[in-house]
Amino acid sequence: MMRNKTHPTLPILTGLVLFALIGLYLYVWIGEVKPWALIDWLDVVAEGGTTILAMFWLVLLLRSRPAGRVTLWLALGISCFVFSWWMDCVDEIVQIPSDAFWHNWPESLPIPIGLVLLTFGIYHWHQEERAISAQMVKRERVFREHRLFDALIPLGGANYLREQVKLALNEARITAQPLALVAIDIDDFSNVNQAFGELEGDQVLQSIAQLLLLNLRSQDLLCRLAGDRFIAILPDTNSDQAHVIAIELQHAIANLAYKTTQHGKRIKLSASTAVELGNQQETYSLIKKLNINLGLIKKRQANVDL
Repeated sequence: MMRNKTHPTLPILTGLVLFALIGLYLYVWIGEVKPWALIDWLDVVAEGGTTILAMFWLVLLLRSRPAGRVTLWLALGISCFVFSWWMDCVDEIVQIPSDAFWHNWPESLPIPIGLVLLTFGIYHWHQEERAISAQMVKRERVFREHRLFDALIPLGGANYLREQVKLALNEARITAQPLALVAIDIDDFSNVNQAFGELEGDQVLQSIAQLLLLNLRSQDLLCRLAGDRFIAILPDTNSDQAHVIAIELQHAIANLAYKTTQHGKRIKLSASTAVELGNQQETYSLIKKLNINLGLIKKRQANVDL
């Protein structure tokens, strides 16, 4: 049985505060507070402000990242800087005897340790981002403009789709390679909303989007046109290849064993698909023709079921 990783927020913050108090107590114990007139308050404000800002970075990091070794290394690295700058600030207020040769260690030693930890963390964070970016290719393609993304599902919406179809058509003309579009429409999806509620229906759509992404190639792009209708842009794909992909997507949806969150009841789904080749068509006419073809296919399917 797998256990969820405990997030390091509380242990790291607690440990940092504990070390900061120990450092403060140690300095006060072996030294004495400087007279008010001898304290360089400009240094106190600068170093204290740096400490507060670094603490703010640490809190933001811990609140925005999941538990894991990358988060731990980054947090420990920043914590080293926080502790070092805090002790540097305390040193401006407390006079340490000259025979305490080690008193600079709490200020200086954490910095190189923190740099090493941050380097490890940033390197593996970079590896994470590369892996995430590879997965996001099917969602974002050429550019990131999140105002064009669907509010419910992390896919491009209708406006984003039109932008990407236009780009794909231009690229297909330049490279003289085929381009295909596949429309995927979930059959009788309104029944899901009626039977289980719109919130459950939204979760079903999110699961379907993830499923479709898994069954597309790395060069393909999936967008949500509207409602329960998705369109995949398939570059360098001829008619036969596009129809094979369309059938695979239909089978994937039909075999999706989605269980409702409240009762664990399986929702059986099916989908209709239509394929349209780019050829010399313009963006608007291509998408319109694809939708018309899909509507005709669904109508024929409904007549067969009757």
